[in-house]
Amino acid sequence: MSKQLLIYGRTAPITITSHKDCSVQTNQGFAFAKGLNSAPLVAVEFAAAALDMAIVFSGTENAVFPSLILGLRDGQNLFVGADGEWTGNYIPAFLRRYPFVFSDADQTGRHNLCIDEDFEGLNREGRGERLFDSQGVRSQYLTSMLDFVTSYQGHYERTKLFCQRLVALKLLDAMQVQFAARDGKTSALAGFFTINRDRMKAVSENDLRIMFGNDELELCYLHLQSLQNIDKLTLRGVGAST
Repeated sequence: MSKQLLIYGRTAPITITSHKDCSVQTNQGFAFAKGLNSAPLVAVEFAAAALDMAIVFSGTENAVFPSLILGLRDGQNLFVGADGEWTGNYIPAFLRRYPFVFSDADQTGRHNLCIDEDFEGLNREGRGERLFDSQGVRSQYLTSMLDFVTSYQGHYERTKLFCQRLVALKLLDAMQVQFAARDGKTSALAGFFTINRDRMKAVSENDLRIMFGNDELELCYLHLQSLQNIDKLTLRGVGAST
């Protein structure tokens, strides 16, 4: 499943025909993300997320994207409590935009705003925020979510360019984290990449100038600094159920 659709079940374009009477109850918590052990992160979020969460790069050697590590094993999210509430200090925009998402671009390059019709807060009983008013006009809530998703999509595309530069400069190494599991045995978290500090120092002056000018150099160091938060994550995992 694509990075854009990790938590989505049954997405459908929002139309007046299909959703005129629909409302979205927004206080549903984050139980929908309880099985997500990582979440995509766009570049503009690095500074806030890096304060207490670990930023890595997931994907393949030729195509990566930033992610926050949320759990130490598949199906585990250590930032969602038993009550479904978020327990971390920062909530990724990827989760905040749910249940909305853009479709892939069509032949004209246009994206359609979609909603996850499996979202339990979607209803036709008037609970929460209406998508359209009685005249079929887009509600203020839907307009604000469209603006949010549009902004997110722009940052998503910008972040892909940053990642393409990291790959082109061969700055990424595969990495794994060793940690003590609940039963006392040593386990490993793998399948992600981090920037190699030595190769970062060897980047050409011209490339460094470009990266400094577009704030990509700052992103690199925010990522490297954030790796210290892996220790905080393993502490969260102590005693967590499997």
